[in-house]
Amino acid sequence: MNHPAQLFGDAPATRDVPHIPHTPHVPYDNDLPALAELNWPALYEELNENGVALTPPLLSHAQCRQIIGTFDDAAMFRSAVVMQRYNFGRGTYKYYANPLPPLVRTLREKLYPPLAWIANQWAPMLGERAFPETLEELTEECAANGQHRPTPLILNYGEGDYACLHQDIYGDVVFPLQIAIMLNQPGEDFTGGENVFVEQRPRFQSKAIVVKPELGQGMIFPVRHRPIPGKNGYRRHPMRHGTNAVESGQRNTLGVIFHNAR
Repeated sequence: MNHPAQLFGDAPATRDVPHIPHTPHVPYDNDLPALAELNWPALYEELNENGVALTPPLLSHAQCRQIIGTFDDAAMFRSAVVMQRYNFGRGTYKYYANPLPPLVRTLREKLYPPLAWIANQWAPMLGERAFPETLEELTEECAANGQHRPTPLILNYGEGDYACLHQDIYGDVVFPLQIAIMLNQPGEDFTGGENVFVEQRPRFQSKAIVVKPELGQGMIFPVRHRPIPGKNGYRRHPMRHGTNAVESGQRNTLGVIFHNAR
């Protein structure tokens, strides 16, 4: 997020919708049992239909509190960004250092393969590359391109804080999907602070999408753009995301981005 918003122009894809070879599945994990129950074909359909897919709760209340508790431990982070200094909005976010907290590391490793499955369904529609099946392979590719710094982050917003629309790019190697997990209970821990996504549509007005996850729920969304059927194949619809101003309380979100930063 420590970069200006970037937009990519629309480009028609030339290939047909790919055949879906198998249904992805996350192996059962005692600490994160909800991951094994996710219906990835349904999430894929929701992402295609709405531009954002909302998962069932992935984290328990105790796990959310555990992640929030890391915010004040400076040793766990490689950098902190005070957003108003850079006109990114208002609030603070921090990037975790390696080694990532175990819960964050497990989420990143286990969510990557099914999200790579979705990314590789999109790739022919967008006329873009396919991605490896494991996070280890992706991080090796990032390292070969000079992208060594981990990008999972925690965001902390208080009253009046907000995030301007942006995209999380960080380098030439860009994995096309990311997930943000709500760590508080809206309406109890904070008010306001809705998640806002804006989709740029060729020859039309931009479309705003507002998503209101409950505690522990994840939002899957594009990093740069998504494929939309058109008259001559598929087109790229750029998307950006941000956060409406928090009206009261404290709002915390875990952002899981899969490509590393330079």
